[in-house]
Amino acid sequence: MSKRVLVTGGAGFIGSHVCEMYVREGYDVLCVDNLSSGKLENLKSLIGNPRFQFVQEDICHLEGLMHLFETFKPHVINHHAAQKSVVASLEDPRTDLDINLNGLLCLLQCVKKHPIQSFVYVSSGGALSKVIIGDEKSTESDSPQLISPYAITKYAGEKYLEIYAKEYDFDYTVLRYANIYGPRQIPDGECGVVPIFVNNITTNRTSVLMTYPDMPRGCTRDYVFVGDVVEANRLATEKAPNMVINIGTGKEIAILDIYQSILKIFGKEIPIRIEGPRSGDVKRSVLSNRRAQESLNWNACTNLEEGLLVLKKAMQVETI
Repeated sequence: MSKRVLVTGGAGFIGSHVCEMYVREGYDVLCVDNLSSGKLENLKSLIGNPRFQFVQEDICHLEGLMHLFETFKPHVINHHAAQKSVVASLEDPRTDLDINLNGLLCLLQCVKKHPIQSFVYVSSGGALSKVIIGDEKSTESDSPQLISPYAITKYAGEKYLEIYAKEYDFDYTVLRYANIYGPRQIPDGECGVVPIFVNNITTNRTSVLMTYPDMPRGCTRDYVFVGDVVEANRLATEKAPNMVINIGTGKEIAILDIYQSILKIFGKEIPIRIEGPRSGDVKRSVLSNRRAQESLNWNACTNLEEGLLVLKKAMQVETI
């Protein structure tokens, strides 16, 4: 008998890839998404598959969620639904709080009544990074900076999950993502710098690079390909280690270097406009993935050039 997994935010960029993985692995999948940013188009490969079903529902709607738990009876929850923008959290912290914490608590309220076996919770390695000095990498045991409402709600969510897991006897994994890129990503804010650049470059428009005086090539980030992230979700579902785990490459890349790599892959020469820093930005972020290697036997296998080539190929297929 196959396991049943409920994926929140499953019509989104990462969530849709995760849904595909679960179906390939023989799980029965219930995808729950309110389609505020997710797209049904992302699920087109799964529509009609007897192991997959989609329900449009908001994770903050407790009554609707409870009904889904009663009828589907999931063994596993994979929680990707979130307000994911640092800037948006600064502009509207109440909405960030409602989605990222109230939404999680609605799920955990359902778990109290309908027990599960394990829970995969997506957090933020970038927003919860410590201040990086020299060749340091942010580890899971470091004290996070917590300089945005988004970082605060994600960190609080980790702690709520830890408490509920002990109280209601289920296993869990917190996956702190680095900056994810790949097919289906939408160009929205700091979460989507790669698709923003790709979209601008392929349409011959000027992009903007936000810099600090001491960082003329822009902030640095740890970029990991979505296919590698999906594998981390598979491993975390198979054997939840009951801990927080960074999912990143361990390599720090300046945003200007990302831009220039995309120019090379797409064979373009378009200048970029330089502007000042943005409120709430973490200047440097790079994640140690040592715990992921030791606890999940996971490592990032796709380098930036390989990942951008896959993205380019996917875009070409979409336009045929």
